[in-house]
Amino acid sequence: MLRAALLVVVAFVAFVALSGVAAAGDDVAADFTSDAKLYYREVACGPAGKANDQLEALPADADKATIDKHCDVMAKRYAEFQKTYAVPAEAFFAPLRPTDLPKTVVYPFGGGDLASALVTYPNATDITTISLEHAGDPTRLAKLNKAKLREALGNYRDAIDGLLSLHDSTSENMRKLEVGGIPGQLSFHITGMTAMGYEPVKLSYFSINDDGTLHYLSQSEIAALSKKTAKKIKGGWVDTDFSPAFTNMELQFRKAGDPKAVLVTHRHIAFNLGDKAFKGSGLQKYLEAKGQVVAMTKAASYLVWNDGFSGIRDFLLAHMQWMVSDSTGIAPRWAKKGGFTQTTYGTFEGAFLDDADKNVSDAMVEMWKAQPKRRLPFRYGYPDSAKHVHLMITAPKPNGAANPPVKDSKK
Repeated sequence: MLRAALLVVVAFVAFVALSGVAAAGDDVAADFTSDAKLYYREVACGPAGKANDQLEALPADADKATIDKHCDVMAKRYAEFQKTYAVPAEAFFAPLRPTDLPKTVVYPFGGGDLASALVTYPNATDITTISLEHAGDPTRLAKLNKAKLREALGNYRDAIDGLLSLHDSTSENMRKLEVGGIPGQLSFHITGMTAMGYEPVKLSYFSINDDGTLHYLSQSEIAALSKKTAKKIKGGWVDTDFSPAFTNMELQFRKAGDPKAVLVTHRHIAFNLGDKAFKGSGLQKYLEAKGQVVAMTKAASYLVWNDGFSGIRDFLLAHMQWMVSDSTGIAPRWAKKGGFTQTTYGTFEGAFLDDADKNVSDAMVEMWKAQPKRRLPFRYGYPDSAKHVHLMITAPKPNGAANPPVKDSKK
């Protein structure tokens, strides 16, 4: 039985060179695909929107009543997600997005939000999300008894509500699922994939070498780390209750039911993007090796505005060909200096968070005022201080074009 078999899987992640091929024996990357498929069926209820009698059969020893009840709730949430976000956002972006963009997406501060990356860049084949949260232990779901499963699914539904209704996740919800039977990043990313009509193909775990290459963890490496616990990456966050082997995940997926569909590779990396950790790191080298990318960020606590995060901002300005964000994206003065122009949508009257840099917030207000009013039919990240939805696209300035006027007292 699938669940019984999963009980004997010791889970964690081995790093192999980015272009390398796993050798036989202990050097082979540990494969957690069966765990990913169990999450897809029992937690994400894939394929999204299907009635219970249309879903793949559960393992014989699964708590069918609990899972069916959970999937009834999830089907309704997926339907609302499609209606209020996915469908209008896809229609909005389609005529704006250049056809020759890179298919590589970098999403800093993108904890749990694979769904938005797929909404914004539906042709992407390589997606990297980065946040403070660890990916999580994939083997726990198969080990939950009925009472623990009901509790874990309830906690998951509470936490996932923001992602499916507000299209981003709060830090509080992310912290809550750093412990427990259904870890946040793994479950959120599989849910985002499911919401957009994909199915999992492979799940593995990795670390990043100092030179920016990836090392995929073998079963023996995961076993060796099993008695250790991953610690919080930044003060004020939370420690996990699972092994550090499950810090970074690689999830490959394709359109559900189509074995010939294009394979998409998503990597979630747990990392502090502040300059002290990021500058000169293996992560910086890994991102730079990707060459030209498309980017996005939203609900990012205005950290890209902060000079303590200049490294990730400089990476974006040097490598991105197109970027979609709410106001937590690139500040106007930096965009202009980098040769970019910014186009605004919706309304922005001030930063959502009170402690955001007032100079940048005022510059954003002036930029929105200076441009024609353009309608935005969905929420993308934070609202503004007056609860208006807003969005901006940062793109290379066309030859001979002038940047929109920018007023910023911080030169």
